[in-house]
Amino acid sequence: MEFLIITGMSGAGKSVALDFFEDMGYFCIDNLPPAFINKFAELCCHSELKKIAIVIDIRGREFFNALFSELSLMEKEGLNYEILFLEASDEALIRRFKETRRKHPLDKEGRILEAILKERRLLEEIRGKANKIIDTSKISQKELFNDLKRIYSFHIIDKETMSVSIISFGYKYGIPMDSDMVFDVRFLPNPYYVNSLREHTGEEKVVQDYVLKWPLTGKFYKNFFGFIHFLLPEYRKEGKSHLMIAIGCTGGKHRSVTTAIKLRDRLVKDDYRVILEHRDINK
Repeated sequence: MEFLIITGMSGAGKSVALDFFEDMGYFCIDNLPPAFINKFAELCCHSELKKIAIVIDIRGREFFNALFSELSLMEKEGLNYEILFLEASDEALIRRFKETRRKHPLDKEGRILEAILKERRLLEEIRGKANKIIDTSKISQKELFNDLKRIYSFHIIDKETMSVSIISFGYKYGIPMDSDMVFDVRFLPNPYYVNSLREHTGEEKVVQDYVLKWPLTGKFYKNFFGFIHFLLPEYRKEGKSHLMIAIGCTGGKHRSVTTAIKLRDRLVKDDYRVILEHRDINK
């Protein structure tokens, strides 16, 4: 049985996440009082339900204090669970509450920022136990949906097999916030400065040939791939089911794209499930 606890800051996207898991066939419950988690998990174990997702957050009010004792009970009874934590910056949360005119659950006197800061403090410990943290400050609902799909679609299919997301990006547009590892390939020769290659991308052979022809690239790839090949089994031993590797160059069109593709090809040969995304290739 897969038992997923979705929690995090109010306004960070928990409802979107719950919609995603419902679409994926999960039995979903919103705002389950934490004091009932263990009883509910036991009930699910005696049912035909295989995939459960529940949202637990500060709306549980006084019941929220029971969360950790309930999780400890689950662990003692051998009931496995995972925690997905959604968060966003103070600025993003304030903007969302003002746009929707919703009231923050802890806002008693119209002081949204104070309510957000209080909630952040109350959730600090559960954030530390999360298996996955997603910052939704700069992403749309659709992008959050896609992120969840990238993270959990393979996870749902085969929990024993580690999935790897590789994302190429341009540093000029910022580092992907939910990356587990970030690699900078701006030291590689840059096709952007070759007039005939500037408008092409790392998805095209002509650019890949340029990036790959340099001895420096060959030496780097040998060490880089070996490093990743060493790390992934170690992460898997620690129970990590999904890893996001971000590879960046200046604009996210040439060197990072080529390197991400070559890493994808290498990992697929090693039987890893890989999702590849070129975030900034069309910017």
